[in-house]
Amino acid sequence: MKITDYLNKEETRGFTERSDYLAAHTLLVTWLGIVLIFAVVDIWTNPFTIVMALILLAGRQLGLAVIEHECGHHTLFKTEALNRFCGQWLAARPVFGDMHSYSRDHSGHHQLAGTQEDPDLNNYRNYPVTTASFKRKVIRDLTGQTGYKLMHYVLTMAAGIFSTDAESRSRARPFVAEIAVNILLAIAIGIAFQPWMYLLWIGSFMTTYMLIVRIRQVAEHAAVPDLYDSDPRNNTRTTIPRWWEKLLVAPNQVNYHMEHHLMASVPCYRLKNLHQLLAIRGAYDETPVFRGYGEVLRHTVVTA
Repeated sequence: MKITDYLNKEETRGFTERSDYLAAHTLLVTWLGIVLIFAVVDIWTNPFTIVMALILLAGRQLGLAVIEHECGHHTLFKTEALNRFCGQWLAARPVFGDMHSYSRDHSGHHQLAGTQEDPDLNNYRNYPVTTASFKRKVIRDLTGQTGYKLMHYVLTMAAGIFSTDAESRSRARPFVAEIAVNILLAIAIGIAFQPWMYLLWIGSFMTTYMLIVRIRQVAEHAAVPDLYDSDPRNNTRTTIPRWWEKLLVAPNQVNYHMEHHLMASVPCYRLKNLHQLLAIRGAYDETPVFRGYGEVLRHTVVTA
């Protein structure tokens, strides 16, 4: 597929135009959602609000990861300094990420999607999977086993800062920064709310966030029409979320993943409009577009 078959040059410029205002709005709404969740638990502390916080915070953490992703593509803000600062310190670091290394690795996914060399292939190449297999994955995520492996890696790499080897110290610095930002976040939460409430952030990250990230990966590329076709309409999926799914699995228009692969230069806040125009012009006439993540899971998780 050539995007020029469906968009003229003026339309392409419009969709790829970056806006500091829309970018700041995206970032602010994501963080306001986080503050609101903590405020509700602080005011009404009970088992229900705590459980809901563990679920809803994961969606906001994914929202930060999406912002990291967009800034890594240099597409969220028009001002490049804002992409670098906000993407790294206000989005990536709070969710134990490093935007610069992520961006380098992620570029390979875009270049090699639809081939056997796609570096992200292990996340979805074996789908569809059986119900029993997916259940084991869900249990590992929700019991913190997946999150523990990630946090163990972060802490192990950060410990390299004490090494006498200069290269080890250099590799450790991003991980030390991730931990430092989370210490500051814990202090800020402790000042604004109840000191123990940072545990909601880290608890959500190590459990529900891991499951939500898995579902997002499945929705984007698992059991697509042809994983080894260069056309994004065959190797990538767009999912139209229900309103509540936007809070959990599809923040900041991350669900329009096919459109992102068609035009990676389009900011996330314009992806929905791009999808709608391409649909009107027949770009998806022979492409399955799923309605809701439940439909995706029914397609990708099958009874043995």
